[in-house]
Parts: sequence; structure tokens; C-alpha cells
Amino acid sequence: MTVKEFKTPISGKSVFIGPDSKEDIIILAIESSCDETACAIVKNGREVLSNVVASQIKTHQKFGGVVPEVAAREHLEAINLVIKEAFDQSGLKPSDITAIAATAGPGLVGSLLVGLNAAKALAITYDKPFIGVNHLNAHVCANYIDTNLEPPMIALLISGGHTQIIKVKSYLEQEIIGETIDDATGEAYDKVARLLGLPYPGGLNLDRMAPSGNPKAFALPQAKVQGKYDFSFSGLKTAVLNLTRKLEKEQGAVPKEDVAASFQECITATLFKKTLKAAEDYGIKQIVLGGGVAANSEIRKKFFSLQDKGYKIFAPAMKYCTDNAAMIASSAYFLANTMDSIDVEVFSRC
Repeated sequence: MTVKEFKTPISGKSVFIGPDSKEDIIILAIESSCDETACAIVKNGREVLSNVVASQIKTHQKFGGVVPEVAAREHLEAINLVIKEAFDQSGLKPSDITAIAATAGPGLVGSLLVGLNAAKALAITYDKPFIGVNHLNAHVCANYIDTNLEPPMIALLISGGHTQIIKVKSYLEQEIIGETIDDATGEAYDKVARLLGLPYPGGLNLDRMAPSGNPKAFALPQAKVQGKYDFSFSGLKTAVLNLTRKLEKEQGAVPKEDVAASFQECITATLFKKTLKAAEDYGIKQIVLGGGVAANSEIRKKFFSLQDKGYKIFAPAMKYCTDNAAMIASSAYFLANTMDSIDVEVFSRC
């Protein structure tokens, strides 16, 4: 059975949480790993009762990226407001909540501390079980929201800091079978976007530009790495840098749309090929996407085309691709790599 016993921090009362629980489970979750302060209340891991996100994109745009100290200060300013708004949207009271969850990592330490400590304070104040969540597992669990998805499945996690292929055997078991050995997908997008002079957030703006260009204009390399399901994108980034320098020297200008389209075609083809290979090798016909880059139009187009070949493809709604607390609540409910000690500390890396 997929259910686990948790204890309330003050009274020591037993609370059973998981998809095989006999009662409805309502989890309030907080996410503050980077530059979004978020709070959500989710019922049984799938039904979102409220989802509030305070984004810091405008603040960090002038710096061209996230400044950790600035992010932490903005989390402090927003945390109480987003918690109050989550309760207001749901119409629930603290007494209606079954458990409190929060991201423990990975992420920016200063930012994580704000959300984790707020969640711990709520758990102690209202005597609710506390559940620490791994941010990466939560991105996979975002696919459970508003769906009837059940494991097994192959997950492609693509975010600013991570690129992984994960074999999800069950709700509790997620095994990393492939990952990047250098730049993550989101990092590669952002670095190439800066080469093209695109504003922050670079990956989003590159994806918007690419459809205007020719994806076959320039042949860019797909790295060969030892691990069958592993990735390397640092060479691709360097190839784009050399290409733009050459074009600038020979033509006096860089055809940004064509470079963006060629880069996007190369990197998405690599992600698609390796993930599909993993699904074929393990005989799994369900593939899910997760992480901020899962919102990318070309990636979604390539993977959803597999539906014509008998695969079931899932990707979170756009609002659940970027960092949010609904996925944290879902991960807590499905017990995906969770931590049940209220003494858990934040961690910046896995």
C-alpha cells in the first residue's frame, strides 16, 4: 500500500498520508527555491484548491538573471501574503489542512530557508505533520495534477539547473537513469539567448523567436557521451558562440531567427531521441515532461507527436511547469522522495 504514517509535531498524533489513504488529504505547500514565492492547497495530490505565485521576474530582469540575495529578500516580503491568499482562494481554514509541505531543496539556500521555515512554523502552530519535498521529484509529480496518470512512466525533467531522464516505477520510486554531464537544458537556452542579445528570461524569448527562423539553416553538433541516456550541451553552446562570431565577421550581422531555430532544433531533437530510446528500452509507453523548459513549444510538439505511435504523453499545464507550490503538495501526497522530520535542513544540490 502507498501510505505512510506521519506524526504531528506537538501532540504526536498519527496521520496517514498517501494515495491509499482512506480519507481525503488536504496539503498546504510552500515553494521558494529560486525566484517565485508560492503557496498552494491541494486535495489528494490532484485537485488544486488554490495556487498562488508571486513572481520576481521583473525584479531580476535588470540584472539579466537571478540575484540570490535579492531573491531571498523578496521571498521575505511575499511569504505571508501568498499564504493568506492561498487560504482566501480555497475558502479553507488552517484546521481543514491535513499536513504542511515545503521545498527543502535543491535551490538557493537563502530563498529555501524562507519557505521552509514558514512551513515549519505553520506545522508547529497548527500541530500538523510536516513534509519536506525534493523540488526535482515535485516537477515530475506536477503531471498528476488534474489527471488520472499512474506509474510506470519515463520522465524527462528539464529545468534551468537540471536535465534528467527518470524511470518512475511507482509513486514512491523515481530512479535517475540519465542526466547532463555539464550544462542543463535551461542553462544552454539562457546562454545562447544572451549570445543573441535576448532579454531575461532568455529561454522563453528564444522559444518565441525560433518559429520565425529556419531550423535547418545551420548544422549544429549533438554531443556523443558515454552514458546511453546522458546529455552534454556545453559543446553545443560553444558551437553557437563560434557560429555567431563567424557570421558577424563574414556577413556583418547574425540572422538571429535562423540561429535560434537551428539551436532549438538541435537541442530538442537530442532530448527527444534519448528519452524515446529509454522508453523503448524499458518497454514503457507513458512519457511525461516536467520542469520549466517543459513549457517549450518545440519540445511539447515533438513529444506529443508520439501519441500517433501509441504512446501516452503528459505535460503539466503551463502554470505548473514553472516553479509552483501545487507540485510540491502533489509530491508530498504521493510520497515521492519525501522527508518527514521537521528538523530537515535545506540543501542547494542533490
